[in-house]
Amino acid sequence: MTPKRDPFDSPRRHERAAEPPTSIDPELVEDLGAQLEVERDLTADLDAAREEASRNLAAAQRWQAEFENYRKRQERDLAEMRSRAGERIVSELLPVLDDLDRAIDHTVASMAEGAELEHLLKGVEMVRTRILGVFEKEGVTLIDPFGAQFDPNLHQAVGQREDVEVPDHTVVEVYQKGYVLGGRVVRPAMVLISTGGPAPATE
Repeated sequence: MTPKRDPFDSPRRHERAAEPPTSIDPELVEDLGAQLEVERDLTADLDAAREEASRNLAAAQRWQAEFENYRKRQERDLAEMRSRAGERIVSELLPVLDDLDRAIDHTVASMAEGAELEHLLKGVEMVRTRILGVFEKEGVTLIDPFGAQFDPNLHQAVGQREDVEVPDHTVVEVYQKGYVLGGRVVRPAMVLISTGGPAPATE
C-alpha cells in the first residue's frame, strides 16, 4: 500500500531546508564588535567613576566629621577659657569685696561711736584703687575724657552746655566714666559737651 503524500511536503521544502544559512556581512560583524568593545569600555569607565565618586563621598563625609569634631573642641576650649578668665577675675575681686565688708562694718561701728566719716572715705578710696588695679591687670583702660574733644567712638553725649571759652564739642562734664578692654569699648563715657565756642582745632 502506497503511503499517503503529505500535501505540505514538497521537494522545494526539502530544498529550502537543505540550503546553507545566508552568510553575515563581515563589515557588519566588525562594526558590531567595535560597538561591543566601546560599550565594554564605557561600562568599565562608568564603574570606575562610580567607585571614585564613592571614595570621594566617603572622604568628604570623613572630613566633615573631623571638622565638626574640631569645631566642637574649639567651642569647648573657648568656653573653658572664658570660664577660667571669669574665675580669675572673681578670685582677684574677692579680696576687694572683703575690704568693702570690713569698711561697712567699721562705718557702722564708727557711727555708733559718733566718729567722723573720714575713715570710711579713705577705705572706699582704697577699695576703688584695688579694683582699678585688677582692671589694669586684665587690660582694662579707663575713659575719663574731661576737657578732651568729643569722640563718638569713646563717648556718649547726654547733653550740651553753652560755653564760649572752650572749643565747640569739648567735654565739660563726665557723668559716668567709660572703659575699654582689648581695644573694644566695653562702656562709653557719658559726657556733657560744650556748644557756642570756637571751632575745634583740626589736626
